[in-house]
Amino acid sequence: MRLGGFLGRAETVRADTHADTLTRMNNPGVLSFKSFRRLWIALSLSSLGDWLGVLALTALARELTSGYAAQSYAIGAVLIAWLLPGLLLGPVAGAIAERLDRRLTMAVADLARFGLLVSVPIVGRLGWLLAATVLTACCALFWTPAQESLRSGLVPPARLDQARRYTLLAAYGSAPAAAVVFALTALVANMVMPGSDLALYVTAAVFLLSAVVVLSLRDLPRGERRRISVPSTPGTVADGWKFVGSAPVGRGLVVGTVGALAACGVVLGVARMYVEALGGGDAGYGTVFGAVFAGAGFGLFLGPRMLDGFSRRRLFGLAVVSAAFVLVLAALIQNLVAVVVLAALLGAAAGVAGATGRELVEREVREDFRPRTHAFVIALVRVVLVLVLAVAPLAAGALGQHEAAVGDVHYGFDGANGVLLIGAVIALLTGLGAYRQMDDRRAIPLSRDLYGALTGVPYVPPAPVKDRGLFIAFEGGEGAGKTTQSRLLAIWLRDHGFDVVTTREPGATKVGMRLRAILLDRETTALSYRAESLLYAADRAQHVDAVVRPALDRGAVVITDRYVDSNLAYQGYGRELPVAEIDEVNMWATAGLRPDLTVLLDVPPSLGLNRFASPADRIESEPAEFHDRVRRGFRALAEAEPHRYLVLDASQDQAVITRHIQDRVQRILPDPVPASTEDITSTFPAITDA
Repeated sequence: MRLGGFLGRAETVRADTHADTLTRMNNPGVLSFKSFRRLWIALSLSSLGDWLGVLALTALARELTSGYAAQSYAIGAVLIAWLLPGLLLGPVAGAIAERLDRRLTMAVADLARFGLLVSVPIVGRLGWLLAATVLTACCALFWTPAQESLRSGLVPPARLDQARRYTLLAAYGSAPAAAVVFALTALVANMVMPGSDLALYVTAAVFLLSAVVVLSLRDLPRGERRRISVPSTPGTVADGWKFVGSAPVGRGLVVGTVGALAACGVVLGVARMYVEALGGGDAGYGTVFGAVFAGAGFGLFLGPRMLDGFSRRRLFGLAVVSAAFVLVLAALIQNLVAVVVLAALLGAAAGVAGATGRELVEREVREDFRPRTHAFVIALVRVVLVLVLAVAPLAAGALGQHEAAVGDVHYGFDGANGVLLIGAVIALLTGLGAYRQMDDRRAIPLSRDLYGALTGVPYVPPAPVKDRGLFIAFEGGEGAGKTTQSRLLAIWLRDHGFDVVTTREPGATKVGMRLRAILLDRETTALSYRAESLLYAADRAQHVDAVVRPALDRGAVVITDRYVDSNLAYQGYGRELPVAEIDEVNMWATAGLRPDLTVLLDVPPSLGLNRFASPADRIESEPAEFHDRVRRGFRALAEAEPHRYLVLDASQDQAVITRHIQDRVQRILPDPVPASTEDITSTFPAITDA
């Protein structure tokens, strides 16, 4: 059950910021509440038992069979038996658990698992092992929702988010600990009792101890219980795809998630047989298993913190591709120590992909769509992981054992190696597909983009040689100071001898003035969002044709207060219309004219809107949520093309902002003498002193 939910639940883990860390250090945590602390200890023990159970049952399944193929099939059957109940019966078990006494449900589930695991080595039959595995997984289906419902009443509402983080830490941070315990138990078992029996007895003892801790809980809350919502997997997949599959970022996220799951799933599915071929035994199996999850935890922590300024979309695709290359090495390098290190790197790559995917959902998916998107991803994880874990051991068994000899060198290539390579190919193809779907910096070479993120010096493409002026756009939310800064820049450029044209959108032409009246008048109430977007594009088409392009053609510097990006941010992100379609309309309206530099003045809407003394127009009077989406839209556009953006904090002093703008503009100013004039004067004879 824990294994099936790992990558899905990991998608729900959001990395804490530095400020959050300081806050937790200065304030007492939820573990200061005695009842919650006991519940957390019980959860840690139960989770430890879950992970130990996976390792011990798969190890014993291998011992109860003989032959490479039969052992692979037995391990696959155990993994399926462990995961399938959660996939099929999760909603039903959760609904039943809500109607039962929570503490008693948890204690009975732990005691049942204790008895089942003790019986497995006593019976010593593969059939009973599989049946006990299914029943043990079913017990976890009742234990988990009872724990979640109980947790909500043990801490104040303001601490629930912190309690959830501690719960996730106990549930998934115990995986590496379980791997260490299993490896140590395997080493001791060689001296105490044969096979994996000791590991199962230790696992049963852990569940018994968990039951004792649960029964020690006192002062439990009474009254209404928090309802635990467990979505139906088939319905979630069908419903969620409507939202996730409608945009390139959503499709890329789905494709990349499948690749990351394929990479991790095949390793977990064939680890026991692969380690056995390398002479590692149960101790080596536990070490590889723990390395994957330890690496994943590190990747989840590292993902939001690495390569600041680098595209999160690109990072997601690269993480999946990196997992594929690591998997190829793990398949070909047949050395146990190397495999352990590569397993940790594989987990880290998957963790980075998971954390980055979560960040993309939070930033680019509409707030009301996020719960369905997360539910879809979790359901996808469960379905794909079950399929991969089912197919991987079976495929390894079908491929069998092979050995190639070149002279005195013998190289064994078993079914596990073949499955790892197949998983690597799947991860590589899906990672490349996700990268192409989600790439938001196509104009920037990947190597230059990575170098810029590592060095802190963003890549700026060379300016094309052109015999025309310079086009600068000022963008930002309401009250950001665009008009003020554009006028100051125009004055500064004129003082340096440049021909400068200042303009604005909408309303820079006679036609535009009429459109501006329609668009900004608060009396305009029946205007559809699409019509609004098309009116802005119509104003822009006239603006470019009548004002901007003629000025550029004569070599002037054109400074505009708003341009295409405002349309994308306000109507695309603010109105939640398709951004790509709006961009396509504007490309046609402007004949592809883009600014040479876009100055984005970034300011929180709560600050910018308070700067107005006059009554708000139709756009300014939109609710705060609209302006928050607009701000996120501007920042997303700037991140996609950092080479043509200058992003400034508009809450700074006006003089500081002006100085930054002048410094950046100075680097891209054209030669005041047109190239055509230089061509003419170059034909004159040289003038020398007499």
